[in-house]
Amino acid sequence: MADKVALVTGAGSGIGKACALALMNAGYHTVFAGRRLDRLEAAAAEGKASGQQSLCLSTDVGDPKAVAALFTTTKAAFGRLDVLFNNAGGGTPGGILFEDISYDLWQSALNANLTGAFLCSQQAFKLMKEQDPHGGRIINNGSISAHTPRPNSAPYSSNKHAITGLTKATALDGRKYDIAVGQIDIGNALTDATARMANGVLQPNGQMMPEPTMDVQDVARAVVFMAGLPLEHNVQFMTIMATKMPFVGRG
Repeated sequence: MADKVALVTGAGSGIGKACALALMNAGYHTVFAGRRLDRLEAAAAEGKASGQQSLCLSTDVGDPKAVAALFTTTKAAFGRLDVLFNNAGGGTPGGILFEDISYDLWQSALNANLTGAFLCSQQAFKLMKEQDPHGGRIINNGSISAHTPRPNSAPYSSNKHAITGLTKATALDGRKYDIAVGQIDIGNALTDATARMANGVLQPNGQMMPEPTMDVQDVARAVVFMAGLPLEHNVQFMTIMATKMPFVGRG
């Protein structure tokens, strides 16, 4: 694992933070990327005991220039990139009916969830295909919403369905460079953003129902497993979820 380098977007909190720290503890030098530098630095400080290096970079993943700078700085600092976890994104504010979704809200979700993954993957390809040894791994955070939407979630669910297409296309295009691309679809990992689920979540039948959650550290362990496979092997798609959450079957 010597000199392996990982980059995690949206690494200042929640799933991104848990996965970035787990990668550090697994022996990766890790780049923490996200909007708020203070949160990134606080998160990276928690991994200091791992003995691995960290780099914190404030980045808007929807901005092509910012993303290019992120990867240029990563290469300058570490010389290579072995794992990219495209985690950054955001949901649709609850309670907004489909017909009331503004263009600005749609565009903001598109930039955060899909355009950001596209831009970061593109820059990762450019770096990974030229480095020595060449190749690397990209893991996309797809979400359960890549398969099944929640009510009033058209921007987020559309973007996450599109992430699946991006995963498949880049997995194919990456073969010639030994770049393996996979997707992890996460259901109800317990973070600050999902704590509300214990109080009730709107269901398709119009009722509010509490939903089970899962320990975010189990998600982090799954990402580390995917990251650590030899490049000859790939987890194309993994679904990890609270066992009793409403997803399989009719609820």
